Amino acid sequence: MQYVYVQNSTLVKVNNKMENDGKIMTTEESLRIITDMVNRTKFDIRSGIFYLLFWGWLIFICSLADFILMKFTSFEKHYLVWLLTFPGVFVSIAYGWRKGMKTLIRSYTANIYMWTWYGFLVSWIVLMIVHSKSMGTISPYILILVGFATFISGFLIKFTPLIIGGICFWTLSLATHFAGPEYSSLGMALAMFAGYLIPGYILKKRVDNGTI
Repeated sequence: MQYVYVQNSTLVKVNNKMENDGKIMTTEESLRIITDMVNRTKFDIRSGIFYLLFWGWLIFICSLADFILMKFTSFEKHYLVWLLTFPGVFVSIAYGWRKGMKTLIRSYTANIYMWTWYGFLVSWIVLMIVHSKSMGTISPYILILVGFATFISGFLIKFTPLIIGGICFWTLSLATHFAGPEYSSLGMALAMFAGYLIPGYILKKRVDNGTI
């Protein structure tokens, strides 16, 4: 039994004998399998694009709506717009489950990427529980967590715009802190636009054009 390592440390197990006629596997056949495994790693990047754009638009819309309702209307329960994030969680889980069922082999990079965002999710839930009585001041902390996960993700897939996006999250976290709770939703909207949507569309364009 032979093992072949390909991009991102993906491990491919190759039989020395072909099942149909017992011939030794040729160089062309080995290259074809390696190419197929490399293409599987690109699938992981496409999954990341979905989450960037889906959550980027969802949080951007919720944040902007929250800010407009709070600042320019007399509607007291402006925070109810954030209930839209709950269906978003189920959409993400369903998407991840469906894609996971189709992915037989996952690279080490993809695993680190996945567990980085799982770690963010757990940290976000804990933060929501700890600060449940002071939600108005929680936005800067959320932006710090998102910035960290985004920054690491950019390095994992070697994508500079996403690294810059993480820095934008940290910068806007500071800006939101000093601006005060009344501007937290606006800061969140700007952060999602700069940190998620812009890198997400750049990444999508490059993947579609085959340049990444």
